[in-house]
Amino acid sequence: MFVVTAEEMRRIDLHTIQTIGIPALALMENAGRAVAEEGMELFGGPRGALAVLAGKGNNGGDGLVAARHLIEAGYDVTIIYAESPETFRGEAAIQRDIASRLGIPCKIYDSSAIDWRGYGGIVDALLGTGSRGAPREAYAALIGQANLSGLPILSVDLPSGLDADTGQVSDPCIRATRTVALAFTKRGLEQYPGAELAGEVKVRYIGIPWKAAAEAGVRTFRIEEPLLSRQLRLGDYRLRRADSHKGTYGHVLVAAGSRSMSGAGLLSAKATLRGGSGLVTWALPDRMAEPMFGRVPEAMLAGLADEQRGDWSAVRAEELVRLAAGKDALLFGPGVGRWKQDTAFLRTLWEKTACPLVLDADALNILADAGDAPAWPKRSAPIVLTPHPGEMARLTGSSVPAVQRDRIETARRYAARVGVTLVLKGARTVIADPGGDVYVNPTGNAGMATGGAGDVLAGIIASLLAQGWRGSDAAALGTYLHGAAGDRAAAGRELPASLTAGDIIGHL
Repeated sequence: MFVVTAEEMRRIDLHTIQTIGIPALALMENAGRAVAEEGMELFGGPRGALAVLAGKGNNGGDGLVAARHLIEAGYDVTIIYAESPETFRGEAAIQRDIASRLGIPCKIYDSSAIDWRGYGGIVDALLGTGSRGAPREAYAALIGQANLSGLPILSVDLPSGLDADTGQVSDPCIRATRTVALAFTKRGLEQYPGAELAGEVKVRYIGIPWKAAAEAGVRTFRIEEPLLSRQLRLGDYRLRRADSHKGTYGHVLVAAGSRSMSGAGLLSAKATLRGGSGLVTWALPDRMAEPMFGRVPEAMLAGLADEQRGDWSAVRAEELVRLAAGKDALLFGPGVGRWKQDTAFLRTLWEKTACPLVLDADALNILADAGDAPAWPKRSAPIVLTPHPGEMARLTGSSVPAVQRDRIETARRYAARVGVTLVLKGARTVIADPGGDVYVNPTGNAGMATGGAGDVLAGIIASLLAQGWRGSDAAALGTYLHGAAGDRAAAGRELPASLTAGDIIGHL
């Protein structure tokens, strides 16, 4: 599913109206009907009254059409204009006149408190994708009163006060029970805090052809069918050929774990196996390898000469490069720690390994401290980075709030600049490839905010790379599978907070 910005939606609308020839009034009629149908489902059968809050733009026009259809379905509807309906223009003005000729009850908000006791629900059609900045009066007052009403709120396209592109919210912003996204979902509905204030998001077709988004250059997608089936080949992942063998599904080298964080390596190795790899070798400093014997019996252990110190500071990067020869993917970073020459160690892996490379956890902090990583040689095999917001802030030299203000663009810019696939973890994980495509993942839950969950994700992605998925496809599919496993694990527990990283692996 396409995820659009306000500007992309504007171009799509113009293309549909001016080039394809579908009239703007027809699109508005379809939009209003879709909103009304969602309202009937949300508010229940015709009982009580509904208030339609209408702004002067096309969002308000959609709301006026919805009011007409709701009345025809038996609801008692009152239109509350945020400002004089005389200010309406274009298609919204036409809908205003239709509502007037039909005698639909209406009033203009006058800053006094609204008595909501007689209403059963609210349709928020105040501000749409063309709105910028904090709502001004009387819009702000209406938003505040609607939120305090305690009534279910159905927002048209966006909750009023929500930034369509970033998901950032103004004060005030509608807290919707459900949002009807018209034609395509918007970036602001797919990023927090916007995703929370939008409530349940329903995308409704209004007559705009699907291909219009592609023709407008939209390159941001929500991971769901048909993307999973066509591009990410979920069917290939679920099924195996009867005549296949362990060599068919790739050999992953996992370089992870240390004395204080051995669990990071354990989880990564187990997740790589559960992700479907036929063979996994777990590389550790030599002194650490023996205590790990039998901990992951399905994986091969490889001890690396470490002067009997038991940490990565004494391991030569060339030894890991040698071990990576012939492997189908290398995962490096979870739990390896930091040491004086770690930047040179990582650069050696970057430059001298030929297989796909997944960098996670400590490897990302090493990369951030390198500073000149964007100037490192481009690799023919893909590199996948899997930062959480704190690691992303270090990679970009910014702050966590700056990263979170627009996760999609932050990930897109970094991936293109450095030439990597980037997985920006968190609620609605964002996957960006170096060519500019971005995927937003809908699976996962708050119970997955637990130590080791990221090690599991890195292992799954490495496994898919070894099985032949290209960089961004492995990252997108791996993130989806990781979140879906977390959702299955949480469903079996009374408290999602009790979820552990091991539970995620058990539900892959």
